[in-house]
Amino acid sequence: MAQRAEGAELPRGSTAPGLRLATDDPEPVPPTGPGPTAQELPPDRTQAILEAAKQIGSLLKRGGHRFALAGSVAVHALGGQRRLQHDADFCVLREDADAVAQTLREAGLVVREPPEDWLVKTTCFGQDVDIIFELAHRPVTPDLLARAHELSVDSVRMPVLAPTDLMWSLLAAFGEHHCDFGSVLPVARVLREKVDWDDVRERCGQEPMADAFLFLLERLDIIDARRESR
Repeated sequence: MAQRAEGAELPRGSTAPGLRLATDDPEPVPPTGPGPTAQELPPDRTQAILEAAKQIGSLLKRGGHRFALAGSVAVHALGGQRRLQHDADFCVLREDADAVAQTLREAGLVVREPPEDWLVKTTCFGQDVDIIFELAHRPVTPDLLARAHELSVDSVRMPVLAPTDLMWSLLAAFGEHHCDFGSVLPVARVLREKVDWDDVRERCGQEPMADAFLFLLERLDIIDARRESR
């Protein structure tokens, strides 16, 4: 059988070779023995989110798209948090958004356009996936994607945001209506040796929330104190 040419589009309605249909739900596992009900158990969606990220990453790779994994799954890939509770995020260039959306549709996924004009959304294995064109209100750029590191994400290799870019994106997202230091503090601890903190400080500028978080990291001896210019 002839192989599909690299970068060629799949026929509408078909799936990439070797991939399960992204909309297929995993078979439920029946309960065994006595124990708490599903409602009483703490929700742990880690593996489902990883499966969704692997599926989307594989589709984008096979489609020849420029992208990088971001958000909590990127932190996971860089050795951070082991338990995932939210969605999977992928950065793409705005000019590539239509082509990326078409690749996802051809794999059987429904692509949604929310009111926000900086991302599109899809659902894979029951998990939300955001395809974003902006990080902290700044456009995703070719340089940002070029700096990404190719890493294994639960056995599937894909580009992941560089640690410095990832940390900057988390701090730059702080604002008066979203300032959860508690969720970012463990990430800073894990990634501190991999991040160029001077670069993060420069890029965050004088944003008060980001500056307060950096000061907290200094007081906790997670990063070195800011060097005063003479």
